[in-house]
Amino acid sequence: MDYMTIQNASEFKILILTNGAFHLAKKLNIPTNIALLFIPPYSPELNPAEKMWRHFKDRVSMIAYNNIEMLQNQISVITKNITIEKVESIQFYKNNF
Repeated sequence: MDYMTIQNASEFKILILTNGAFHLAKKLNIPTNIALLFIPPYSPELNPAEKMWRHFKDRVSMIAYNNIEMLQNQISVITKNITIEKVESIQFYKNNF
């Protein structure tokens, strides 16, 4: 099975990227079914990863942990409770595909 068959070449995909230098390759061969959409500079509110980081930070900040293991355990608990529905609610996004 070739790569394009595995990736469903008939679907059009949009990749949302920040304007970080690591996303700005000069020579990049992008397939015709993929579009790159760069979010405006200095707009972390548009970056879905930032919303997830905020979810974690809100649950671990302003707490005095006695050791790193306690912090790791708290992060593990938060991670184990993340569901698709939770991610959708954090992102205000519902997958209707």
